[in-house]
Amino acid sequence: MEKDINRIKVVLVEKKRTGKWLAEQLGKDPATVSKWCTNAAQPSLETLLQVAKYLNVEVKELLN
Repeated sequence: MEKDINRIKVVLVEKKRTGKWLAEQLGKDPATVSKWCTNAAQPSLETLLQVAKYLNVEVKELLN
């Protein structure tokens, strides 16, 4: 059973934001953000810090 590593999708829902919105903020392809949300890929630590900033949460809230 594969374990989810990040909680980006959950936090996006909690903040009433979309993956597309996040992709626009970060200057990333929406498909890339989608992969993070499904845990098919993981953002770099630097990117994770940016995600936390845009979602106004602590980085630890994005990690499982």
